[in-house]
Amino acid sequence: MDQQKTFNSWIKDYRALLFKVVRAYTLNNDDANDLFQEIAIQVWKSIPNFRGESAASTWLYRIALNTAIRWSKRERKHNDGKQDFDSSAYMLEYKPDQQDERLEWLYYQIAQMDEVDKSLTLLLLDGFSYKEMAEMMGISDSNIGVKIHRIKKYLVERSKTYDSHGV
Repeated sequence: MDQQKTFNSWIKDYRALLFKVVRAYTLNNDDANDLFQEIAIQVWKSIPNFRGESAASTWLYRIALNTAIRWSKRERKHNDGKQDFDSSAYMLEYKPDQQDERLEWLYYQIAQMDEVDKSLTLLLLDGFSYKEMAEMMGISDSNIGVKIHRIKKYLVERSKTYDSHGV
């Protein structure tokens, strides 16, 4: 397996998938760029270990989620006790070419979730089955169902305040 060729192909083919994970774990462009770079490094390092036992998309999703979780924990420790203006600035930003404010709202809500719920929400949005999610996350199918039910309920409740108050 040519590592450079595989890397280039995966980044080209799965860039959108990787950015979904990045977007869910970050609230500003600087953090998004940092996290994407870190994910790309982990993808590069993982290529020799890829045996094709799962789809490349599943492999990359798992790398991206695990990297994002580690990055998020490290960032939280680094920022512990500091007021992060960037996360508030997100709500104040003017975006004249904003494509869909509902999608922005959804990503904002996902970013507020804990790591497991965030990961499950992304996997659900990308159409993975409960069985696939259970394999990736290392928890039972029934636990996936319960967690997804709670996530949906949470988002429905949050959407009621969105309708009248925005983010």
